[in-house]
Amino acid sequence: MLTVLRNSWALLLGIMLLMLGNGMQGTLLGIRGGIEGFSTLQMSVVMSSYFLGFLFGSRMTPEMLRRVGHVRVFAALGSLISAVLILYAVAPNWIAWSAERVIIGFSFSGVYITAESWLNNASTNENRGKALSLYIIVQMIGIIAAQTLLNFGDPAGYELFIIPSVLVSVAFTPILLSVAPAPAFAATKALSFRRLYRTSPLGIVAMFLLGGVFSAQFAMASVWGTAAGLTVRQISIFTAMIYVGGLIFQYPIGWLSDRIDRRHLVLGLAILGTLIMTVAVVFQPGFYVLVGIGMLSGGISNPLYSLLVAYVNDYLEGPDMAAASAGLIFINGLGAITGPVITGWVMARVGPSGFFLFMAVLFLAMASYAGWRMTRRRHREIVEHPGSFTPLSPAASALAVGAAIEAAQHEAEANEA
Repeated sequence: MLTVLRNSWALLLGIMLLMLGNGMQGTLLGIRGGIEGFSTLQMSVVMSSYFLGFLFGSRMTPEMLRRVGHVRVFAALGSLISAVLILYAVAPNWIAWSAERVIIGFSFSGVYITAESWLNNASTNENRGKALSLYIIVQMIGIIAAQTLLNFGDPAGYELFIIPSVLVSVAFTPILLSVAPAPAFAATKALSFRRLYRTSPLGIVAMFLLGGVFSAQFAMASVWGTAAGLTVRQISIFTAMIYVGGLIFQYPIGWLSDRIDRRHLVLGLAILGTLIMTVAVVFQPGFYVLVGIGMLSGGISNPLYSLLVAYVNDYLEGPDMAAASAGLIFINGLGAITGPVITGWVMARVGPSGFFLFMAVLFLAMASYAGWRMTRRRHREIVEHPGSFTPLSPAASALAVGAAIEAAQHEAEANEA
């Protein structure tokens, strides 16, 4: 791990600064939208726009990298992000914000793909798994730390929009000055959606539903907090705890998933998510209980993403595993686009508790489908060499997910040998 840190510290530092900026702007918009008097439905469109741009970026960035190279793509997208972060405060209009969120989602997607290709190229087969694990930990720490910065200014002013802009601008300095030479980029080819569905219907359906859960947590937590009357400090704590939970529970759930039928774990986590969200809807608990609910919801949704990737890989041969990652990410992205809009629609009709109600319905649908699928396929149908659980971030590109899967397979083969 120290070798990885020594070789890739500049890239990892830049990624952490980028996540500070990204994590801060997402929460800040939800708070500022309430100050500007935007409706819940309007803010849901704003928040959903990020995932639309992110999905476009994941499809278009590989061609941009092949045409103009890593450095130019990195610099161009970084400039767009920095500019948009300032424009939020200059033009507080929900339609303008929606367009800007498409741009910033597109740009962050491209930045992640570029950075991940550099990290992948700088790693060897022996340390690639450790490098990608460290990358994901750095991402999570950056988002968690970003929430604390919200308490250092007035959301109604300009300062909190300038901070993430500066962080993003500074993030590119260590990367561009210290990173290894840009690698040749080879895009990950996706398996057809029809083949993916035939391979694992549960994996595909659950991944789509999880996209809605994740986007509701990532994009709508601050909108919910504002509608529920929470202070900026309380919103920042609640949002941070979602990612703390994801960081804490990744490895215990991963350890368990490699030892039992993953379908049982998917079913159990989905049922637990349903119960936790139902408690928040029915009892409307106090803030400290809500903090625990936020941590548990993140502790379920983030590991579920890695779990579903591993589960789909259980039914694929080694060469197809990396290829499947691109299709899974696209399906998750489709679910993520719809998540904030539906959450906003539900909240507009039933109040702030609609935030938890929407996620409860998605978890219940996932649990119901998982239970039904367990009656349709036997556990023994898994291929001879199943995939292993690899901690992954829902924000990671197909390149990082595919590389993590390949690294896990290489480590498993080495251990077997």
